[in-house]
Amino acid sequence: MKKEKLLAKLKSKYRLTIYHDTNLEEINTFTVTKLNIFVYVVFFVIIIGIFSTLLIAYTPLKLLMSSQNDISKQRDIIQNSMMIDSLSKEIAAEKFYLDQVKNILQGKFPGDTLHRSYSVKDTVSKISDLNFKSSDLDSVLLSQIEQEENNNLSVIDKVKTSTSIKNLHFFMPVKGIVTNKFNFEKGHFGIDIAAAKDQAIMATLSGTVIMSTWSLETGYVIEIQHRNDLLSLYKHNSVLLKRTGDRVKAGESIAIIGNSGEQTTGSHLHFELWHNGVPLNPEDYIAF
Repeated sequence: MKKEKLLAKLKSKYRLTIYHDTNLEEINTFTVTKLNIFVYVVFFVIIIGIFSTLLIAYTPLKLLMSSQNDISKQRDIIQNSMMIDSLSKEIAAEKFYLDQVKNILQGKFPGDTLHRSYSVKDTVSKISDLNFKSSDLDSVLLSQIEQEENNNLSVIDKVKTSTSIKNLHFFMPVKGIVTNKFNFEKGHFGIDIAAAKDQAIMATLSGTVIMSTWSLETGYVIEIQHRNDLLSLYKHNSVLLKRTGDRVKAGESIAIIGNSGEQTTGSHLHFELWHNGVPLNPEDYIAF
């Protein structure tokens, strides 16, 4: 009964009449119910809500209503961008380092990667206008270049006398006979040691394996980064016992001697020592 009474009240009709203010002439008449008014109000509120939502979503007004959550997200985006930039620089540095290591593995001097030539088209000068005649300054420049080259070659002797390296205790990587000595001028940056078949190769110092791989020229190669900016390199192995990233101790077995790679004529170990990008003569530090 209560529901019927409530429904009856909602459906009760009311007359809304509009009169002229001067002569009280009837202009218009509307018949409405409470239910009609309620429906119209709800519909009007929904329309206003939809319009407001679209206005905020597709206009700059949403920037004025940013919550703390949005500010936090913007901060995270900025931090992530900075982190990506830092990682890009780290990756570039690692790539440069790996290029240096690749040159070492291929028997090249690592400094070669620093000298890169780029051809740039000259849009100002013409070749016919250039003067190629020699001058007195050319001889001065040539003598300076020769002096710098001599100084670069003498860096090896300076490194040899470094007390910090001389005081280190180097383990003999393998017991054998030195068949080919260190020769910087001929590009032989290490020594060749002939040893018994299947003999274990040992780490000359404690460090971290930064390269454990195979190459066509030098076969199975393992490289260890030591303290004091020292690198040791072991080539032509038959088996590698350590992986990249492994920590090794001085005297620990890291590989088995072999005859792998194209640049070899028999079972032996090609052993190299590098300090700050400069090759050292291993026989100056280890008694073979």
